[in-house]
Amino acid sequence: MNWSIILQIIISGFFLGGVYSLASMGLTLIFGVARVINFAHGEFLMIGMYISYWMWKMLGGIDPLISLFVVIPFLFFFGALIYWTLFRPVMERTDESKIALTVGLSWILQNLALIIFTGNYLTIRTSYSDSIIQIGNIRAGYPNIISFISVIIMSIGLGYLITNTSVGKAMRAVSQDSEMAQLLGIDPNRIYTIAVALSTAVVGACGSIILSHLYVFPLVGSPYTLMSFVVVIIGGLGNVKGAFICGIVVGITEAVGTYFISADSGVMLAFILLVLVLMFRPRGLLTKGHM
Repeated sequence: MNWSIILQIIISGFFLGGVYSLASMGLTLIFGVARVINFAHGEFLMIGMYISYWMWKMLGGIDPLISLFVVIPFLFFFGALIYWTLFRPVMERTDESKIALTVGLSWILQNLALIIFTGNYLTIRTSYSDSIIQIGNIRAGYPNIISFISVIIMSIGLGYLITNTSVGKAMRAVSQDSEMAQLLGIDPNRIYTIAVALSTAVVGACGSIILSHLYVFPLVGSPYTLMSFVVVIIGGLGNVKGAFICGIVVGITEAVGTYFISADSGVMLAFILLVLVLMFRPRGLLTKGHM
């Protein structure tokens, strides 16, 4: 067994898993607080990618990391608007109603992107697009390294916000018992708005981060929606820490399957892991409570 190849696969899995982790933390946040199962999650990632792409194209090659200063506020307010116009009217309805709503929203956003941007695959080139770092036989592209570092910084920031700020404590209170939180003076609608807005901002930022080494097209978000659900179910619905850790696990699992079996087998192994978790620990590997 060539251990340098194993290490290379693990590093690739970490890069992929970091993206899954950040996207999944956004998804589990919206479910953990607002109890909305958001099937339009990946479309917000797609919007973040398109914003960064057009900023790069129209502003002389601006780095997608710089465009985060536009993507995050835009998608935060867009998420708040989505909550007040679409999610709030169905908050007291059944889960099936919420699922139907978010599936419909996903289709609308995909088709709007298809009408506006066409189905072409678009990408950018930065000054470091072709740069690599090599240590022995281990190679890593600068775009992947920069993306991974950015993802980790944002994940730490989101974790800090949830665990150490008054807003985060209010989110956890509403997540555990919204009626009791309301008796303590916390406005659930305000917290739901923040949770949905923060979720869309996080996954939109994730899209901007990965644009340096991936294509953007109208359906680009669908695989991330799917894998985000895999991650949050494995980690435990509503568990942000579980989403982060299991995102890395799923990324490494997919990388191992892709290398040792076939290109599509990485995703297959991730779903096998999901099935095993549902069989033996249906509440998730790391779930002890919400958030």
